Formats: sequence, C-alpha cells, structure tokens
Amino acid sequence: MNTSLDIAKMALSMAGGLGLFLYGMRVMSDSIEKVAGAKLRRILEIFTTNRFSGLIVGIVFTGIIQSSSACTAMVVSFVNAGLMSLGQAAGVIFGANIGTTITSQLVSFNLSEYAPIFLFVGVVGVMFIKKTSVKQFCEIIVGFGILFLGLKTMSSTMSAVKTDPGVISLFSSLSSPILACLLGVVATSIIQSSSVTVSIVLLLANQDLLDLKICLFIILGCNIGACTTALLASLSGRKDAKKAALIHFWFNVIGTVLFYIAFAVSGDFFVNLIKSISADDGRFVANAHTLIKIAQVLILFPFSGMIVKLSEMCVPGEDKQVGYRESYQLEFIGNKVVFNPATAVFEVVKELDRMATLASENLNRAMNALITLDDDDIAEVYEVEKNINFLNHAITGYLVKINQSTLPIEDLKTIGGLFHVCNDIERIGDHAENIVDAAKQRKEDGVGFSKDAQKELGAMMDMVNDLIRYAIEMFVKGDETHMQDVIDLEDKIDDMEKEMQKAHVDRLTKGECTPEAGMIFSDIASGLERVADHATNIAFAVINAEKEAEQAKAQ
Repeated sequence: MNTSLDIAKMALSMAGGLGLFLYGMRVMSDSIEKVAGAKLRRILEIFTTNRFSGLIVGIVFTGIIQSSSACTAMVVSFVNAGLMSLGQAAGVIFGANIGTTITSQLVSFNLSEYAPIFLFVGVVGVMFIKKTSVKQFCEIIVGFGILFLGLKTMSSTMSAVKTDPGVISLFSSLSSPILACLLGVVATSIIQSSSVTVSIVLLLANQDLLDLKICLFIILGCNIGACTTALLASLSGRKDAKKAALIHFWFNVIGTVLFYIAFAVSGDFFVNLIKSISADDGRFVANAHTLIKIAQVLILFPFSGMIVKLSEMCVPGEDKQVGYRESYQLEFIGNKVVFNPATAVFEVVKELDRMATLASENLNRAMNALITLDDDDIAEVYEVEKNINFLNHAITGYLVKINQSTLPIEDLKTIGGLFHVCNDIERIGDHAENIVDAAKQRKEDGVGFSKDAQKELGAMMDMVNDLIRYAIEMFVKGDETHMQDVIDLEDKIDDMEKEMQKAHVDRLTKGECTPEAGMIFSDIASGLERVADHATNIAFAVINAEKEAEQAKAQ
C-alpha cells in the first residue's frame, strides 16, 4: 500500500465498516427496546428497592438492550418522576457499567463469518412474517447481522494493512499511557459508545497492531468518554437529571484514576494476569473490559452513598415546583427531561396525573366558590383553567411527537387512550370554569340557593370526587381494583342527577326557589354528571385502547 489511492480505499473501507457496526448496534438496540422496553421498564420500577437489587437489574437490563446510555436515561426519568431515589439510581448505574461489556464479549467470539446467515434470516422474517412481535424480533437479528458485517469489513481491512510499515509505525508510536487514555476519551466521546470503541481496540489487538498494555489504558479512557452522552443530555435537564449523570461520571472518573495508577506501577502484572484467562488477544481486550468494570464496582459500591453526595454537592438544591400562577410549563416531559422512548409514555402518564390533579382541585374550588361566592376562589379557578388548557395543548403535541418515534410495542397500544385521557381531563377543567361562571352570575344577580339544593349538590360532588379519585388511580397505576366501584358510582351519579332534576322541579312548583336559581342548579347537576362520564372515560381509556389494538392486530 504505497499509493494515495490505496490509502483512500483503506480509509473508505474502515469508515464503511464502522458505519455498518454503528448502524447495526442502533437497529439492534432500538428493536430490543421496542420488543421488551415496557417489560424491562416495569422490572426496573419494581426491583430497584435498594442499591444491590438495582445493581443486578442494571447489569441484566443493559446486557439485554446493549446500551448503558439508554439505561441511564431511563433511570434519570424514574428519578425525575420521584419513583427512584438517587441512591437507588446509583445501584442501577453501577450495574449498567458491567452490562455494557457484554458487547465486547460478543465481538470477541468472532461471529463475523455468520453475519450473512443472520442477515438472511432476519430480512426474510421482516419481509414475509406478518406477526408484529416476530417481525420485531427479526429486526433484532438484522441489527445483529449488520453489526458483525461491519466488524468483518473492519477486520479484513486491518488484516490487509497490518504489515504496512507506515501503519505499524503509527500504532507502535502510541506508547504513552496518558495519550492512550486520552485517545479512549476522545474516540468514545465522538462515537458516543464505549462498546464500539472497545470493539475497535479488540480488532486492532487481534491484528497485533496495539500493545496489550496500551489497550488497558485506552479502555480506561473509554470509561470516561462513555459519560459524555449522559452529561450532554442532562445539561438542559432538571437538577435530578444532572445529579444522576454526575453519579455515572464520578464513578467512572474515580475508577479510572485508581486503575490508571495500578496499571502504571504494576509493570506487566495485570497484562499477564488477564492473559492467563485466554491467550487470544481479542479475548484479552474483552476480558479486560469486563474485569475492570467488575473490579470498579466491587471497590466503589460500598462508597456509592458518598458518590451520590458528591454529585449533590456539585448540583446543590432541588428544582422549584411548578405553581398555579407561575409561567406555564411541563414538569415531567419536554425540554428539561432526557428523552428516552422506553420511558416517554410513562412520563406522559405522570404529566397527565398532574393535569388531572389540577383539574380535580379546580373543580372543588369552583364548587366552593359557587356556595361562598369568594372572589379569590373565582379568580383562581380561571387562572388554573388557563394552565390546564396549556397542558392539554403541550401534552397532545408531545403525544403526536412520540407517536412518530420508536416506542415499545406495548406503549404504542396505549397512545390512542392517552389522547382521549388528555381531552377528558381538559373537559373536566371546562366544567369547573362553567361552575365558576355560575358563581359570578349568582353574585352579580343576587341569586340565592336553598339549603336543600346546596346539600344535594354537596352529596353529588362527594360521589364525583370518589369517582375521579378511583379513575385516576386506575389510569396511573393500571390497577383495576376499583373497576366495579367506578361503574357503580357512575350509575349512582346518573340516578342522582335524575332525582335532583325532579326535586328541583318540585321546588320550583312549590315556589321554594326562583327560576334563576333553578336554572343554575339544573346546569350544575348536569355538568357534574358529565364530569362523572369523563372520569369514567379516563378510568377505561387505556384498557379500551389496548383492547382495540389487540383486535386490530388480530384482523
């Protein structure tokens, strides 16, 4: 290889192989998230009650989806939603660092020769199998095949040039541990995947182009470079997101410093130790990557509480909670939350839960204003209704956006239901505004309410409150414990509304209330009955959406 043309061909071949490798890993990771993302998310939610269980879940989770960045982003989402403490998150993040080494272990087994078989089987499945779940699994196989095809391309190129004096001179000049470590940091920061960088180092070691001890220092640099994705993603995020990203950062920086010193002062001790496991240079790199991460976790896990505190010191304080009268903003989705497809729907549910709470409180505030005619309550109802309208538009826009992204299959089934929930909550907010309009009319026109009318409305409101509470619980938790309660309450409210309308006519006939008061009473009773209908819709929205999706899939 003496001509510039040969060098250009080699560079293009390496770039093409790297592109295939990166794309294959992306396809494989995204497909795994689509197939199993919702299930893995539930596992993450249930089995991370302490740091040790979080560590195990982090290893398994990242080993399956082949992306520590995706795992970290999901953890940040849970911390952001208040379902996981930073201490619990630390365990998962530590585990993710071990799980991410699975990729280099797979690469070290040299499955490149089977890449065409993986591609053929996967593509046939994607093109000719109609069942969605099987098709998604075949996409995983396609990604796996593309990944190893890229590896084969890069390996063939390296094999062709490994005897070139210029290439040998280039790699042999990399003898400084500091430069090797910096190379790992820079390469991983650019590629945004430590697994890819370590895999390239593995291929170079296989071709005897890199000294094994230098490989160890490059791996250490990859550890720090792997933090770049989470750190960049958290810059515009909430403080909890920054803290979670810093836990990842400090864990890798402290571990890298410790092992850098150990490797620098030990001579060839660690090289010989790892080499004793397998004589193959590629396996050496993969084993070194895994062993360094395991040792790092064993050393630093007892000090995870201190790492959490260090992260909290770097980002002191908490995010200010969103108030009713403050500028309208989203709390769980949007610019201040790290986006991850596997948690996008989960975060929308949290935002809808917040919106439903605002609407429910506003409804009660409006009913109180109807009786007390308090000016502050009336003004507050109008202000909160503006906030609810903002949330309706913002959440609906976000749902449209994520519906166009790569979501887990189970989450895709619920999207239609979430649109309906958002609309029903907004309609409850509108009814609160209608009630406060009636309160203003009462105050301006001096319309009185009988004690019986107030008592009947109060009783109906109590039942509506119970129904809303059960409905939100069913929607947010997916808990069907109160399903029959919702059905029974909705029927009782329907019957009560009819009885109240009849009693209202009797009072009018007897002259016990004025026509103006009667009109307001009738409108409020009808409005509360419609609120009960909207609450019932919320309770069954996701269940119905999933049933419709299953029926559509069966057809």
